[in-house]
Parts: sequence; structure tokens; C-alpha cells
Amino acid sequence: MAAETFPPDSEGIESINLGDALEERYLAYALSTIMHRALPDVRDGMKPVQRRILFTMRLLKLDPAAGFKKCARVVGDVMGKYHPHGDQSIYDAMVRLAQDFAVRYPLVEGQGNFGNIDGDNAAAMRYTEARLTKYAEALLQHLDEDTVDFRETYDGLESEPVVLPAAVPNLLANGSTGIAVGMATSIPPHNVGELCDAALHLIKFPNAGIEKLVEFVPGPDFPTGGIITEPKESILEAYKTGKGGFRLRAKWEREDTGRGGYVIVITQMPYQVAKSRLIEKIAEMMLAKKLPLLGDIRDESAEDVRLVLEPKSRSVDPVLLMESLFRITDLEVRISINMNVLSYGQIPNVLNLREVLRQWLDHRQIVLIRRTNYRLEKIDHRLEVLGGYLVAYLNLDEVIRIIRFEDKPKQKLITAFDLTDIQAEAILNMRLRALRKLEELEIRREFEELTAERKKLKSLLGSDDLQWKTIAGEIREARKTFGKGTALGERRSQFARAPQASEIDLEQAMIEKEPVTIICSQKGWIRTLRGHLEDTSKISFKKGDSARFILHAQTTDKLILFATNGKFFTIAVAALPGGRGHGEPVRLMVDIGQDQDIAALFVHRPGRKLLIASTAGNGFIVAEEDVIANTRKGKQVLNVKAPDEALICTPVEGDHVAVIGENRKLLIFPAAQLNQMSRGRGVRLQKYKDGGLSDIKTFNAADGLTWQNAGRTFTVRGFSDWLGNRAQAGRMPPNGFPKSNRFGGGL
Repeated sequence: MAAETFPPDSEGIESINLGDALEERYLAYALSTIMHRALPDVRDGMKPVQRRILFTMRLLKLDPAAGFKKCARVVGDVMGKYHPHGDQSIYDAMVRLAQDFAVRYPLVEGQGNFGNIDGDNAAAMRYTEARLTKYAEALLQHLDEDTVDFRETYDGLESEPVVLPAAVPNLLANGSTGIAVGMATSIPPHNVGELCDAALHLIKFPNAGIEKLVEFVPGPDFPTGGIITEPKESILEAYKTGKGGFRLRAKWEREDTGRGGYVIVITQMPYQVAKSRLIEKIAEMMLAKKLPLLGDIRDESAEDVRLVLEPKSRSVDPVLLMESLFRITDLEVRISINMNVLSYGQIPNVLNLREVLRQWLDHRQIVLIRRTNYRLEKIDHRLEVLGGYLVAYLNLDEVIRIIRFEDKPKQKLITAFDLTDIQAEAILNMRLRALRKLEELEIRREFEELTAERKKLKSLLGSDDLQWKTIAGEIREARKTFGKGTALGERRSQFARAPQASEIDLEQAMIEKEPVTIICSQKGWIRTLRGHLEDTSKISFKKGDSARFILHAQTTDKLILFATNGKFFTIAVAALPGGRGHGEPVRLMVDIGQDQDIAALFVHRPGRKLLIASTAGNGFIVAEEDVIANTRKGKQVLNVKAPDEALICTPVEGDHVAVIGENRKLLIFPAAQLNQMSRGRGVRLQKYKDGGLSDIKTFNAADGLTWQNAGRTFTVRGFSDWLGNRAQAGRMPPNGFPKSNRFGGGL
């Protein structure tokens, strides 16, 4: 439906469409937010309020060598002349520029309480004082030499710089964050020395790729230090696209306390993490028992950060403890990078590392050209004046006569000596003391020096190579002043590789390790009792039930169940019910069918190999790691068909295999005749005419074959009568072999 328009009424009030009015005003607001509040300029890395603060402090002559002045004075001038917004927002911006834990290279040197890393606020502006730092002075360098454009302030009474000359790449050096309308920016701080190295390389090789530049700028450099654990590939991709992120961890070290004890000391916090709030959060998690490995936390910080963590016990691995803290606390944070900036101060867009450095270098070239032209104008003016002085010296008596007796000496001088208006004015304004002969010599020398300088400046303007050579020299000077050779410029954030999830089991680390006894009854009821019980005769069961499996384990272990359908199931020991009552049915924990039963139950031991077999006498060797199931549905490993069932799961602990069937025939063959598989039906172990498999045992030939019968252990070392090949029938076992056809022992 077309928008309805209304003609002006009789009083001259024009009616307009509400949608059009809202659209126009919202676009104006959005543009103002983007251009004048949230996004920094790529050339100097500053937002308008920050730029106005530095400019005002410069006008107040708050140089690094000058004394301090009240922040209220600075804020008042900024608000009254340049930034007509709330004084608190201006002061907050000023405070941040002074915090060495918030900005990598502070622009304001504060005196008084400017807040701290604990998150405490700064004192009121009437109590604090400030002045500029040398780094800020580098940003303002040559501002009076027509290096940048100026614009009128909001009231038209003053003028302010559109951008600063910026002798250092401040956008990346100090970073920036901001939220505009429909867009945002997030740029972490970097090391100036590394940025200067990259810029110098870009000057020498204008087509250098980002892969090469990242060799000079390996990643951010945060004011609070920390350990960057982001992979190099991700860092490179972030600098290529201008978007990404960096994982940043606290820096920690282990300190021994004697007698096997230790504490962990955190010496560097992640960027923008308030220490006191972090301690409060960790304390809350300890009360909620979400950090079972941590015993205590205390803050021993003075000038430097020193956060002390005490483990629950000496046996706690410090790496496991820290990984558990990194996972659920702000000791590890992710710092995003979104280099959305005002390109050349006009267009908001996302730039990559090369484009940011390139635009800063282009800005420095413009600054150099404008500064050179400004100097040339000054030289030309001075040469013109000096030329007039020399004419006066050559005709001194006549000049004096004209000045003394002529009614219009200025016009007479211009006519008599062919002078310009500027030259004539300079002669008239000359002091008598300047007429000395020595002054003439100085003027001639100055004339020659300025003429030589003018020639060099003309050559500079006419040569790109000379311009870039000059810019490179200025960058080297900035690197020398703020680079890695200085206390301020030394790299604070380091790089390290974080342990992968496969290398460290945090779920296990979060469980307090203690010994338990696992009891599983004949009917499949399972529970744990504290400690490794030696006497289990007093353990009670439901009526008609009894013990089937009794295992010693740790709460950090995994329990493996082998079912008669050939599936393996994995249960965390910590997830088993405690000793009160008779436990719970294991079928509630894993999906075992009602027509299936437990064939074997044992504690997982990494690195072991298992021999599994079915009642039909088929089987194979499988690595224990390959039977771990990640879901309650289990993992099918041994394929069986009814009426056959999975029967045996025994560890491979020797070089020979002994197999006995229900027909009481014993066969021994080398274990090398069995293949290792991850899943399948297996191969024939022993041949049967009637019945099936009874039991299997692996052993070393040198130790002989052993079995248990009536509480006694029997050993047969000469077993050549039963030695054969896999899939043979075998012979009757030696005297003393159990009537049950079982070797005893096993898992």
C-alpha cells in the first residue's frame, strides 16, 4: 500500500510519513555511531574521544617532561571545546589510556588511583592528575606542521585534528574494541617492535604476503602477558581474513613446598580478567564441589600478580589441575579479533594484517609530504626575508635615508630596490642591533643552509624511493624507542601448545581418586565398597543371589563388560552406586538384552590385548582400546549367531594358547597362529564333534601350563603331547585337571 502524504496545513506545519522520518533519523544516528564513536581510524588507531583527549592535553602543555595537572581540568576542556558529551564517559576513556594493564602502551601517565587489575574503579577526576607519555608524544609528533587536516568543532569556535600523524602503528599496537550499529570491532594489542619489523619489510617488499608478515608478527602481545595457545594455522587465518580469535591462558609455575608437596603460582593473568572476581568465582565453584582437585586459593599479590593454588593432595597432577581450571574458569579466555575499522577515516570495512600496515604506511607518506611542503613554505618565506635583508645591507645608507625622510617608506623601498611586500615589511621591522656586520655574515650562512635544505626537500618530494627511505628511518627510530630492547617494548605474551583432549583425560581428573571394591552378583546387581577389601565373606546379597565378580579398582578407572551377544560395554567406576543396599541392576546402566548375560567383567588396563571366543570355538585377539564403547548401546566386537554365544575374554599373557572343550579335549598351539582384529567372527580355535568350547588360557612356554584345582595350583612343563596347530581336536588333559574343564584365574 502506498504511503499516504498530507499537504501542509494552514499554519505552515508540514506532515511527513513517520516511516520516512524514522529511517532518515536512524540512519543519521547509525552513521554518527560508526564514524564518531565506535570504530577507530586505521591511520592512528584512535576514536574521536581519545584523539580529543590527547589533543587537549597537548594544548595544555602536559608533555612528558612537564608537571601533572588535574584530570578534571583536562576533562572540562575536552567536554567544553571538543566533545559535548558526559564528563564521566570522557574520564573513563582517559582512565583507560592510563592503565598499563588495559592498554599495551599507555598514552596517559597518571598520578593517583587509576584503578587496578582487581577491577577496582579509579578515583574521581578531582583527585587524580595526568600528563602525556612519550608514546602519546610520538602520535602527536609534527601536528603543528600541517601534517593532517583540521575541522571545526561542534560549535565552530575551535578546530581539531581529523587524525593524528601517528609515528607508530597504534591501531595494532594498542588495539581497540567498540560496538556500533550493525557492526563491531575487536582488535587485540600487539608488540610495536614486531609491527615495525613487519612495516619495514613491507616497505622493502611491497608485495609481501601475509604468511611472511606473520613471521614478524606471530600474534598479539597483551599488557598482562599470558600464554597464547592458539595454533599457528588459526593465527595465520585470522590475520588473512581479519576475523578470528586467540586462546589466552594465565601463566603458571609449580613451586615445591617440601616433603613432596607443591603449590601452583599464577604470575600473569589473561587480558581483561579481573583478578578479584576470578578468585570469587573459583571459590564459589569449590563450594559447589565443581573443582575437586583444588584444595585452596589465596591472593598474595603486591606489585606483581601472585595467585597461589593449593592442590587437594600431593598426588594431584599439576597439569591436570590447571587443565580443569582452564576448562571452566576465566584462567583461559578467548580473545576475538575483528579488524573492522575506518579505512582512510571514511569507509568502515574489515581489513587483514597487510592492509592495516599498508594504510598506516600510506598515511605516513602523506604526513611526510605535507610536512615537507610545510617546511618548504617556511624556507621560501625565510629566504625571501633574508634576500631583503641582504639588499638592505648592500644599500644600508639609502635604506636608512628612506626610512627617516620618506612619508611612505615601504612603497619607496619596494620601488627603489625591487623588493616584495614581505621583504619591505621585514626591513622596516628590523631592529637597529641587527645592523651589525656579524649579523650579515650569519644571515648569509643561514641563506646558504636553507638553500641547501630546500634542494634536499625538493629532491625528497620528487622521489618515492627517498620518501620511503625517510619513512623507514623514522620507523627504525620508533622501534629503537619503543621496541623490544626497552622495558616497555619487551614481549610479554608467550606462545605454547595446549595439551590436546586425547592427551589428557579431564573427566578422569575431575574425579577424586580412591580405592574401591566392585561387587557384581550372579543376578547382575552391581555396587562399590570403599577400599580394597580382602575378606568379602561378610558381604550380603539379596535372597537367592551371590557374588559372581569381585574386583579391586580406583574411582578413576573404567569397567568393561563383555556380554554373551559379543558386545562390549564401558562403565565409569565413579558412576557405580555406593555400598549402601545391594546396588543397582547393571542393565539400568547399559543396554543388555533380557536374553543376554554377562560373559566377563574386568577393569580396563590400557595397552592390553584380549583373546575373545564364542561357545562354537571361534575367536581372535583384539586390542583392549578397540573394545571401549562410548555409548550405553555398547560396541559389537565378536559376531555370534544363535544358539552360539560369546563365552571367553581373557588377557593375552604369553606365547602359547591352551584350549579345552566340553568334550574334555585339550589343545595347545602358538599364539602367533591367531590374528589380531577389531571386529569379526574369528577363526577356529579347536575342532569339536560334540559340544563346544569350555575355557581358554594363554601362558609362556618357559613357565609351563598351570591350572587351579581344589585350592591347589598345578603346573605341567612338558606339554608336547598336547602341542599342535590351531583348529585340531586335541587330547585328554593331564591327571589332576579339574572336572569343570576350567583353568581358573583369568580376568
